[in-house]
Amino acid sequence: MRRNIKIATAVTAGVLAIGGVLTGGAVAASTDGTPTPEPTVRQQMTTGRQYHTERHVDGRHDARRDGSCTSYTALASQGTLTAAQKATLASMAEEEKLAHDLYTAFAARYDVRVFERIAAAETTHLTAVRTLLDRYDITDPTAGKPAGEFTDPAVQATYDRLLKQGEDSLSGALKAGRTVETDDIAALTKALSGLTAPDARQVYTNLLAASQRHQTAFEHWTAAE
Repeated sequence: MRRNIKIATAVTAGVLAIGGVLTGGAVAASTDGTPTPEPTVRQQMTTGRQYHTERHVDGRHDARRDGSCTSYTALASQGTLTAAQKATLASMAEEEKLAHDLYTAFAARYDVRVFERIAAAETTHLTAVRTLLDRYDITDPTAGKPAGEFTDPAVQATYDRLLKQGEDSLSGALKAGRTVETDDIAALTKALSGLTAPDARQVYTNLLAASQRHQTAFEHWTAAE
């Protein structure tokens, strides 16, 4: 039976806290696909170095195939957001939840590690966005929403359409994942334009890089299908 991937949110001393463990970025996946936190801030201070790791599959680095996220980031200082930028931030939460819920559904349906590992990454991404929502006192549109349910009717329609596409075949699911990441890349690129708040720029930049990795992973699996 596959493990459920839970979404948690907390803010501790300006650093993201996931599952009670301080972390500044990615959640790694162990060999069985279970999310495992990166080293804590204290551990990194003890070693005196920036943490970096590579994922290995069958004894070799293969992040292209599984879409793992590998970077460490501590949250930057707070800035100022316009009303439009706050609305965009709220929409980012819905987009990250859509990706998480969709990939989790596909991970339960298909025995393909890319969905489970990217779903774990999306858990971290949504936590980062929720941290910003809390910082800027913005209502979280995903709060209390069960898997597959969204506040924005347009997001709900997109989720339902992509879920149906992915339920028909593995190929359809992989293409749905690629569509999600392509749309996220476009949305994040647009959101970064004119954005000056250091913490929001940092989170969006990290999310953009992650979406690019995820897109590459889905393209790889689609080509191999």
